[in-house]
Amino acid sequence: MPGARQEARVQFRLECHEVLESTSTTLKQRAKAGKAEGLAILARRQSAGRGRQGRGWESPAGNLYLSVLLRPAVALREAPQWSFVAAVALAETIKTLLPEAAKLTLKWPNDLLLGGAKAAGILVETGVATNNALDWMCIGIGVNITSKPNLPDRATACLAEFLPAPPAPEILAAVLLQNLAHWHETRLAQGFTPICHAWLRHGPTMGAAVSFKRDGALIEGAFAGLSPEGALKLAKGSEVQLILAGEII
Repeated sequence: MPGARQEARVQFRLECHEVLESTSTTLKQRAKAGKAEGLAILARRQSAGRGRQGRGWESPAGNLYLSVLLRPAVALREAPQWSFVAAVALAETIKTLLPEAAKLTLKWPNDLLLGGAKAAGILVETGVATNNALDWMCIGIGVNITSKPNLPDRATACLAEFLPAPPAPEILAAVLLQNLAHWHETRLAQGFTPICHAWLRHGPTMGAAVSFKRDGALIEGAFAGLSPEGALKLAKGSEVQLILAGEII
């Protein structure tokens, strides 16, 4: 039944397009029309890709542009946890491809770094039902496979810098969807704790210096882990502050 919620492992259906304005734009249209969870849309190119906070995102052929539809039966306030679900699935997918010396880390809340440079990003968007419950979730994932954008405010990387023969987007997507299905099922069955532990295995080291912007102000401290809800714990002296939103720089 379209729109039905499922608790068993989701079976993803991958739909490939040569070019779309945005995979997430297309997927959200399908979600609003009642498509069942498990739909995954891939585009070889995007004409109007988007990143966080409405930023444009270069989308040349050869990289991964993927959006997936989920309808988990969870409270709306828990939806941000799926950014971590997707991040763990993505990290485990890419780590198996990389040489041992390549340094992969996850940056709170939704970036994947290679050698300290951004190589992938995740954007979770939600739809709300008339009773204010979570209706659907769109997880957009972009991975720099063969090329990387030049950004004025951060270093970028791509898999081709670490691999002599990086995978085609469709191949990477197939493995990623398998891992995403596993961690999605884990979150539904066991809660956020195993997701948090898995994320921390790929995250910054405890005590690492952290700087981030919030409302134009620069806040600095030391990484002290994640809260049970996924907030960043920032240590400043003897105090630990919970960071719910912001951008680590």
